[in-house]
Amino acid sequence: IISRIYRGDEENDDDCAHYHLWLDELEPLLPPGGPVLDLGCGRGVPVARRLAASHPLIGVDISPVQIERARRNVPGARFICTDMATLDLPPASLSAVVSFYAIIHLPLAEQPGLFANIHTWLQPGGYLMATVGHDDWTGQEDDWLQEGVAMYWSHADEATYVDWLSQAGFDVLWTRFV
Repeated sequence: IISRIYRGDEENDDDCAHYHLWLDELEPLLPPGGPVLDLGCGRGVPVARRLAASHPLIGVDISPVQIERARRNVPGARFICTDMATLDLPPASLSAVVSFYAIIHLPLAEQPGLFANIHTWLQPGGYLMATVGHDDWTGQEDDWLQEGVAMYWSHADEATYVDWLSQAGFDVLWTRFV
C-alpha cells in the first residue's frame, strides 16, 4: 500500500519533470541502443519507461511490489527484484547506470562497494548518473508518509561521494545540488 501512496503509475508533471531534465542531459551521450541499468527503478515511471523506449533496459529494485508495478508499466524491459548491494552483472555490459533517490537507502558501509561494482559493469566510456547525499546523515523515519512505515536513509557528504567515485575509477564530470 505504501508503494501507491508514495507514487502512482502515471507521470505527474510536478513529480517527474526533474527526471526528464536529467535524462535530457544523459541520453545524447549514450550510444544508440546501448544497454542501461535503472538501479532502484521503483515503479518504472518515468525513468525506466523513457530509457526502455530506445535502450535495452534492466530495472532493479528490492521491493517485489515495485518490481511488479514496473513490469506492468514498462513491459519491454527486464526487471529484477534484488538488493542492489548483491546484484551481479557481467563486466562491461552496460552503457549507463542511472540511480535516482535509491543509493541513499543503502547503508553507508555498502555504498563504496556498490560504486566499484557499477564501474565494473560499465563499458569503457560508460556513464553513471545518480542522486546521492549532499550532507552526512543517517537515520530512520518510523512513520514515513504518515503510514506507520519505517524508511531508512544513509548518506555521506558530497566530498566523500566524489572521493568514493574517484576511488572506484570514475571521472566525476559534475556535481549539482538538487
